[in-house]
Amino acid sequence: MKHSEIDKIELQHLQFEDYKEIKGVMVSAYSSMPDAYWKEHHIKSLIEKFPKGQVVIKINGQIAGCALSIIVDYDKFDENHTYREITADYTFDSHTENGDILYGIDIFIKPEYRGLRLGRRLYDYRKELCEKLNLKGIIFGGRIPNYHKYSKELSPKEYIEKVSRKEIHDPVLNFQISNDFHLARILKGYLEGDNASKEFAVLLEWNNIYYEKPIKKAATEKKVVRIGLIQWQMRSYKNVEDLLQQVEYFVDAVSGYRSDFALFPEFFNAPLMAQYNHLSEPEAIRELAGFTDEIVQRLSSLSISYNINLIAGSMPKIKNGKLYNVGYLCKRDGAIEMYEKIHVTPDEEKVWGMQGGNELKVFDTDCGKVGILICYDSEFPELSRILADEGMDILFVPFLTDTQNGYSRVRNCAQARAIENECYVAIAGSVGNLPNVHNMDIQFAQSMVFTPCDFAFPTNGIKAEATPNTEMILIADVDIGLLRELHEFGSVRNLKDRRKDVFELKKVSL
Repeated sequence: MKHSEIDKIELQHLQFEDYKEIKGVMVSAYSSMPDAYWKEHHIKSLIEKFPKGQVVIKINGQIAGCALSIIVDYDKFDENHTYREITADYTFDSHTENGDILYGIDIFIKPEYRGLRLGRRLYDYRKELCEKLNLKGIIFGGRIPNYHKYSKELSPKEYIEKVSRKEIHDPVLNFQISNDFHLARILKGYLEGDNASKEFAVLLEWNNIYYEKPIKKAATEKKVVRIGLIQWQMRSYKNVEDLLQQVEYFVDAVSGYRSDFALFPEFFNAPLMAQYNHLSEPEAIRELAGFTDEIVQRLSSLSISYNINLIAGSMPKIKNGKLYNVGYLCKRDGAIEMYEKIHVTPDEEKVWGMQGGNELKVFDTDCGKVGILICYDSEFPELSRILADEGMDILFVPFLTDTQNGYSRVRNCAQARAIENECYVAIAGSVGNLPNVHNMDIQFAQSMVFTPCDFAFPTNGIKAEATPNTEMILIADVDIGLLRELHEFGSVRNLKDRRKDVFELKKVSL
């Protein structure tokens, strides 16, 4: 049929009154399989059990194609099931509203309407239905009708591999793959009488990335997360109470905008070293480490009272006599978790005698999984890739840079991490000067939120950016759901397309 002859294309639920017309479509679609059409009682049963799962596509009022499906509790079936088993001997009593999988029973297009991509519309309907019903995904057994031409020389596995590499054309299998279905396994003896496929079929799956496992507790994981970045002004403070007062001011401000996270910069408490400026640099920072526990406890109290997750930049901490650069995630449920700077800079090691930490992990929060890398660590792509493999959605980078050169390293590496790991990256730094603190004289920062670079995100990969070298807060919303879609259907798929057969990255336990 020519496009110019089409006046109207409609997608409608199948009605029992359509049976005579549907039968004619089936007979013409399966001309190579005599009597391969559903009887009246089959269609009636499907409509009664699951009306939303039965849909037809009409062109100029005439049925051009149809898709039939049921919902099953897939755990009750063997992975090597047959068509007869999945349909309960063609009675469809296997359908259950409490199931977790939309199982494709049939899909067919009248020959004269092929080439109009009507099948894609029917599959898109199934996908939307799957998402609306919160099912895990779609599964069906796909025929391989050209296999009989190669069965004497190729096994089903070899045939499928050649079809996947486009060395052999199989109209059904090629179509399924182009519609985002992936091959799970080969089914033997799947459909009785399917001589063209030698009764073999390919179990095809489509995963619903928006599926949410039903939970009994009241809390739910957020899809749109609001991030508050604090571009912190370095200034003199009389004491720790004075500093904490300024901290609370910013926590109050970002929570007032209903932010889910507040990110402070690296060494935001450095001004407290001014009172120890008469000491050597290593001695002064060890004195600063004496405030860390008190500050963390106060931050935890603020996270609870202001109902916000606080990422406490970083602070010095002494463990077993050694000096480390660490930070704390203070969750709004009262939990406190610590993260460590793995790579200390040459300056941190030379001037302060600081040691690199060993622990790297993703943190579970009420807004998804987050990773935190302190400043220099963002310049080592292996770290964030490990976190991405553990399910990280947002990477937070508290930093402290004195020059624009140093800032550019952090900024450019952070944006690269967002692209290669298909995640959001938020960076926050300090601005201003500290003339009375050795080794902390000047700071340069521009806090930002980066995104992957694909159609659902800003074209330049920048969600939000602060004014350079100005004390302020930056608020930005990030949609976690867009990441799920990117992982499966992005223009490029950096995580999925890695050649793990060529290289391997793993975390070493110490």
